[in-house]
Amino acid sequence: MPRVKRGPGPRRRHKRIFKQTEGFFGGRKNRYREAVRSLFKSWQYAYIGRKLRKRDFRRLWIQRINAACRENGTTYSRFINALKGAEINLDRKVLADMAVRDPATFKKLTELVAQGN
Repeated sequence: MPRVKRGPGPRRRHKRIFKQTEGFFGGRKNRYREAVRSLFKSWQYAYIGRKLRKRDFRRLWIQRINAACRENGTTYSRFINALKGAEINLDRKVLADMAVRDPATFKKLTELVAQGN
């Protein structure tokens, strides 16, 4: 009597997992049980990474704004406080982009804010 090979279902599931673990190192890409574990862990890392990316970018923008502020004779905290006092609602992403790509406009903005205080 021939053995039962369970049909296309399991093969399809395995192929779906192996497709997602392409590029993983060693047995993590071609042993099903290990591939499943490493794939689930990769999803956890990806979830955490999506949260960390937001923090990392905010930190980067703050550093860029601070550097540009110091070139113009003020500090980041004074600049942000003055912006809030002048009711200028620009987020840090826009301010950092302005500081990098258009320093002349950023300088005018720091001067404008300094006059208000």
